[in-house]
Amino acid sequence: MDRETLLGMVDHTLLVQTAGWEQIKEILDDGIVYHTASACIPASYVKRAFDYVEGRLPICTVIGFPNGYTTRAAKIFEAKDAVKNGAAEVDMVINLGDVKDGRFDVVQEEIRQIHEACEGRILKVIIETCLLTQEEKIRMCQVVTDGGAQFIKTSTGFSTGGATFEDVELMKQHVGPQVRIKAAGGISSFDDAERFVQLGASRLGTSRLVKLMKQ
Repeated sequence: MDRETLLGMVDHTLLVQTAGWEQIKEILDDGIVYHTASACIPASYVKRAFDYVEGRLPICTVIGFPNGYTTRAAKIFEAKDAVKNGAAEVDMVINLGDVKDGRFDVVQEEIRQIHEACEGRILKVIIETCLLTQEEKIRMCQVVTDGGAQFIKTSTGFSTGGATFEDVELMKQHVGPQVRIKAAGGISSFDDAERFVQLGASRLGTSRLVKLMKQ
């Protein structure tokens, strides 16, 4: 698989707390030059970024990030605000406490309502696989499918681990046919990126592949 194809699957990402506008602008410029799938940036920059790219690059942002334990109402507000500001894609973090309590119906309803709040934009659901058991990962594949989201996503990149080949393979086996997979966190080479795609991922959350191209 050639590098241009892989770059076309990348959400070129910068979510560190200290990111300033010049760094965000560099992410946007690189995303345009290398034709990435989107630029994934903090919500506070979405409107400015949307105006800056002038339709040349989809803007993605995160809500309930990175811990997922804000209230459903807060996440819904974040999603609506992101869409109003120009986000084409929204990556949400689930409430992991609800998962640990076995309240999968509550998690599914939150996903459903946030999906509705996205008004047709792409919703990706981050399940933070490094904090889940095998059984919880499998259950979440079904929950995300039934909740109506377009993507299930492995990781925030802010917890104890990122994407693994095993988790992407597991997701591919258990999500519905209409749900795509985003591998995120720790993807540091084109070889790894290609392996994730071969296993079933169609989106990659990383900034390192563009950095490799620039080098």
